[in-house]
Formats: sequence, C-alpha cells, structure tokens
Amino acid sequence: MVQRYQSPVRVYKYPFELVMAAYEKRFPTCPQIPVFLGSEVLRESRSPDGAVHVVERSCRLRVDAPRLLRKIAGVEHVVFVQTNVLNWKERTLLIEAHNETFANRVVVNEHCSYTVHPENEDWTCFEQSASLDIRSFFGFENALEKIAMKQYTANVKRGKEVIEHYLNELISQGTSHIPRWTPAPVREEDARNQAGPRDPGSLEAHGPSSTLRPALEAVSMDGDKLDADYIERCLGHLTPIQESCLIQLRHWLQETHKGKIPKDEHILRFLRARDFHLDKAREMLRQSLSWRKQHQVDLLLQTWQPPALLEEFYAGGWHYQDIDGRPLYILRLGQMDTKGLMKAVGEEALLRHVLSVNEEGQKRCEGSTRQLGRPISSWTCLLDLEGLNMRHLWRPGVKALLRMIEVVEDNYPETLGRLLIVRAPRVFPVLWTLISPFINENTRRKFLIYSGSNYQGPGGLVDYLDREVIPDFLGGESVCNVPEGGLVPKSLYMTEEEQEHTDQLWQWSETYHSASVLRGAPHEVAVEILEGESVITWDFDILRGDVVFSLYHTKQGSHVTRWPGIYLLQWQMHSTPGSVACSLPGVDDVLTALHSPGPKCKLLYYCEVLASEDFRGSMSSLESCTSGFSQLSAATSSSSSGQSHSSSLVSR
Repeated sequence: MVQRYQSPVRVYKYPFELVMAAYEKRFPTCPQIPVFLGSEVLRESRSPDGAVHVVERSCRLRVDAPRLLRKIAGVEHVVFVQTNVLNWKERTLLIEAHNETFANRVVVNEHCSYTVHPENEDWTCFEQSASLDIRSFFGFENALEKIAMKQYTANVKRGKEVIEHYLNELISQGTSHIPRWTPAPVREEDARNQAGPRDPGSLEAHGPSSTLRPALEAVSMDGDKLDADYIERCLGHLTPIQESCLIQLRHWLQETHKGKIPKDEHILRFLRARDFHLDKAREMLRQSLSWRKQHQVDLLLQTWQPPALLEEFYAGGWHYQDIDGRPLYILRLGQMDTKGLMKAVGEEALLRHVLSVNEEGQKRCEGSTRQLGRPISSWTCLLDLEGLNMRHLWRPGVKALLRMIEVVEDNYPETLGRLLIVRAPRVFPVLWTLISPFINENTRRKFLIYSGSNYQGPGGLVDYLDREVIPDFLGGESVCNVPEGGLVPKSLYMTEEEQEHTDQLWQWSETYHSASVLRGAPHEVAVEILEGESVITWDFDILRGDVVFSLYHTKQGSHVTRWPGIYLLQWQMHSTPGSVACSLPGVDDVLTALHSPGPKCKLLYYCEVLASEDFRGSMSSLESCTSGFSQLSAATSSSSSGQSHSSSLVSR
C-alpha cells in the first residue's frame, strides 16, 4: 500500500531571496539535522541569462532504525538524489527527490516548492508532499513503513526550524535584505553564442519546464489550501501526519463531494474519531454527509421550531461556558418525563430536537473560538439525574435513547468534550449497563460520574465550572433558566394511530416533498443533467386523487439520461379517456385552475440524480411509478383511489 504525505502551506514572513540564502546554508552538510550526513553536487547548469539555476545532488541520510534491521539490510545510510530548479525571475524553487538505495524494493518520491505568498510578495510559502511504496523488504515491510514515516515527519518539523535558524543567523550577521534578480544586458558576442549550437546536456537544450514538470504539477498552488498558522490558530496543534490526513481528506471532498464542503473543524472531528486512520475516517464522513443530505440537516437550525410542549417539558438548555471556554449544556434528565414526551410529540420530534441541540453546539463552538482566539471544538454537558427512576427505564424510551445515541455517535463524533453526571441514583447502574455498550470508548473516557453530593467541594464541579456558573439547583450562584420538566399531562398524549402517523410524516418529510396538482396546472420539477448516462431516480405516493406522471426531454424521455440537458418530471391530473394525456396546459387553463375552485390532487415525491457508475439497482424498478411507501396512502381518506398512472412520453 502506498503511504502519502501532504503538508500544509508553511509561511516564512521573509522575502523569497532571503529564504533562498538560508536554504543554501543547509549544504553540503547541516549539523542541525543529525540524520543528514552530507551531499555532493552531481550536475549543475544555468540558463544564459542566469535566471534559472539547476542543481542535482546526491544526499546521504543515516538510517535511524533498530540495529537488527540495519544488519539485515546491510546498510548504515541511504542515498537520495535531489534535483533543484531555482527560478530567480519567477521567484520559485522546485525540488524533486527520490531514493537510489533499495530502489527496486522501496520507492520514495518527494516534491517540494518555495513560492512567493499570493497575498504578500515579501513572504515565502513552502509546501511538501511525498509518497512511500514498500514493495518488499525481507519480511519487515510493516516495521520499515512505521520507521520511515516516523523519521520523515520528524525531519519535516525539523526542516522548518533549520530554515528559521539560518534566517536568524543571516539577520544577526547583518544580511536582512537581498536584491531581487534583474536581467543583465546582453552583449552582441553573447547573442551570437546563444544563436550557435547548444550543448545537449545544457539547461537550454532540455528546458527547465520539462525537467521538473511532475513536481510543478504536484505542488502547484491553488487558492483553497490550508496554511500551518491557520491550523495552529483555529484547529489546534496537530502532528505532521495529522495535518497530512486533514489535507488529504479535505482534498478528497473537494474532488468528489457535490455541495457545500464541511468546515475544517467538522472534518477533523471524524479523523479524531477514527484515530486519524484516513480510509476509516473518509468512509465515516461519506456516510454522514449522505445522511445529512437525505435528512436536510444543514437546514435544521433554520427550519426546526420545537413544539410548545417540548419547550415547556424538555428539561435541557445552554448555560454559559465551562472553565476551559467550552459551551455548557445542562440536561435535567431525572426531572424529564421521557415517556410522556414520546407519547405527546413522538420519537421523531424528540430525535429532531436532539439533532438541533448538536447543530447549535457546533455553532456555539465556532463562536467561542472567535471570542477566545483559540480552538474550541467540543462542548460540555452537565447531566443531572436526580429523580431518575424505573419510569425512565420504559422499554420504548430506552430503545429511542439508544437510537439517538447511535445517530449522534455516527454524525457528531468528538463534539462532546466532557460529560459531568451528578446526583446519580441507585437505578443509574441499570441504565448505564443498557446504554454503555453503544457509546464509543473514546466518548466513555470523557464521563465523570458523581453520586449523592460528591459533586460538591474540591474534586467536584468546581474543577470544571467557575463557581458563578454552577446552577442554583446544584448549590451554585447562577440562576439557571433551563425548564424544570415535570410530568406531561396524559390529556396531551396522542393515540397510537396518531403517533405512528406522525412519526411516518416526520420520516418522510425529511426526504419527500409535498405538492398539489390542480386541473390544468400540473406540478413540474426541472432536473438539470450535466453529464450523459446519469440515472434519474424517483418515487412518489398519491395522497388524494389520480395523477398522470410523465418525464420529458428535448430528445427522448427516459430515466437513463443519454444526453445532458433539462429533464422535466411532471404530475398532472388524470384526464378522462377522451382527452389527450400528453398535451400541455395552455395559459387559460392555468389561470382558470388558479382562480376557480375545483378538484385537487395531493402527492409526496422524491427524486435524485445518480451517476451511472454509482447506480446499482434494477432499471425496471426505476420505471415503476407505484411507490413502495403505500402506508401513507392507506392512512389518507377513503375517497382517495390510491392509484397512479405513468407515461413516458417522447419529445414535446
């Protein structure tokens, strides 16, 4: 397996010419990098005007590995060949390096660049990428991979320190400015020499662009890269490998994700949840983004308005910050009638409310980061269990709680910084036994449990909350406005049929859209196809009346889009047999339908465009207009026929 490394953009707040002078001090030897044993120049050439300088070096690096491995390999050092192309005119240095030692067993390639900062011409940017492919190494492939990556990342960090060391040395010696390169006047004799035969090995013969084209492509700057200062300031300290994982996952999203790219803090949470295992974090994030799209979670804070009953009886709310600046959420679970809430508003409404809390928590973390000037990526939850009893162990309620834990664990990893559980009663171990297997081990480590009054005094809440933040119901000084909860009156309970119907509506409303179809005024959805051979998928249910479903395109209507363009999904009222089904309504028909009462059809629909290589279903199943969600139709009034008609029409 090929291991890859990609650095963030590191910025030196010095001009390019001064940084190059510091860089040259690293050769032929560099005492500040102990593993670098020395180098020698193999080839060197310059362009006639002196603007481009190419140097090829052989570099010897000490093998920092166990003695047994060095003895088996039979080497004490390895040789790398490094090619530098310094362009004074463009103010760039492009570096390529590859290993000569064990080249048939191990392939190491490195690309680096020094360029001028795009927003400040007196600053210099450095970027680095590398790949390691261990094909075979005497049965020690895994050990060598770990040693190589550890040594490489250590040298990455040391490399920046060395450049800064030599920059400080130059400045202390009085060299704080080096003039930029300017072309020298060309004499007539030089012009004649340039027009004559060229040395096949010269720089002009091969051209600097062809020498390092792969490196140039590998490190070419774009406007959407991360720099090291931003990572340290907004995301916190990361090791070089962790920085590389973040950059690679972010780049994968930019290439593959259609829609808004998640914020860097959000991406980093998934990497931490999977211990920076790139493939596992990528898969977890991919599934979460699909879930967010399906359930329209990005719009939750704008669209979710909790029912009045939830606002009154849900005993949870935000309350200042903890001692580390994390947003603090208080949940008085022991005072909350979970059974009554589920029977009054349904499980889906409770889940949606919990998701809105998590969305609000991420938003508050961003605000705390801006306010404090340091990264705040998680929040603290204070869970008060006074009043917890067997009523809270109601089986459907526990199942709903486990479902919520699973959804939050999968889609909001590493958002809980600390969970303070206070006044845990005797029944708590029973609840903990039920739910703890469903909680990630990293999350469980963040739990602090206090029984009785152990939360008071040293070692208790005062270690994590300022005294003026501890709520009054726990003996603190702060007035807490979190609702007190209480029993939900049974008169507010829904019937079983109402509850089931409500939960179905919640589930379907997250994915499906509702529409009305009037006579002469069909409902239409325009789908723009950018690439041919895409697949349009759809599903719909008729709530009332009969409709005709059609799919139009300028050339041919089909769920497999053979040509790019606009495809039109249309639902219109079913006409009598004597009418022409494919005729489009005129202006008079539409105006009449809008201004005069008449029959109306209701439907729920869903559509999505898939790339052909992503589609794994049956083609014939897509052509069916009969929805699989028949329960909703059955729940509507008996006047609805529940039948639907489909028509795949040729071009209009």
